[in-house]
Amino acid sequence: MARAQTDIEAGQERLVDVACALIEERGGQALTMQEVAVRAGMSPAQFLRYFESREALLEAIGEFWFRPKVAIMEEVVASDLPPRRKMYEFFARRFIMMRDAYRADPVAHEMYVELGNQYFEQVRSYVDLADHYLSMIIAEAMGEGFFDGLEIDTTLSLINQMVQPYCNINLMRVMMDRLAEEKLARIIDAMFEGLSAQDRGARGLSGLRAA
Repeated sequence: MARAQTDIEAGQERLVDVACALIEERGGQALTMQEVAVRAGMSPAQFLRYFESREALLEAIGEFWFRPKVAIMEEVVASDLPPRRKMYEFFARRFIMMRDAYRADPVAHEMYVELGNQYFEQVRSYVDLADHYLSMIIAEAMGEGFFDGLEIDTTLSLINQMVQPYCNINLMRVMMDRLAEEKLARIIDAMFEGLSAQDRGARGLSGLRAA
């Protein structure tokens, strides 16, 4: 972590580094403010100068974990790529980053995932941010005639359902061996070629029935 601007921010960055090291050594369950302070060579009072609660520390850890992923999303959205390619990059770059982190240290990666599951409220804003950026790409694609007849929110929901294995870390870890950039590209192509409000007959007219 190397973007501190003030003494307080520098201290926060250092404590997050220490906390991440402890998570990887002992798991999120064992993480306490006291042990982070001890590892950092601080008293509890000094620690409180940087983080007033464990929840504040966890929020900072979440920001650290999501920071490179947010940077990817912002870079892709700001690019001049066509919408189809932009959507692929939006998912593929983050998938590759998370896959590589998983392969490098599956145990540490699992610990971060479990910590995120336990404290989902602290990371919900990053999920909402991803939906915001994806909606921007969808709107751009709609401006070029794709996803005909659908609302942005409906399209967002449908796309999220189709690409969950490539962005939902809990599902990704179960399916990791079956995921690949080539498959993701085919999914994105299928969306752009066929996703619309048009009824093409799959749902039928009289409910479900045996073939």
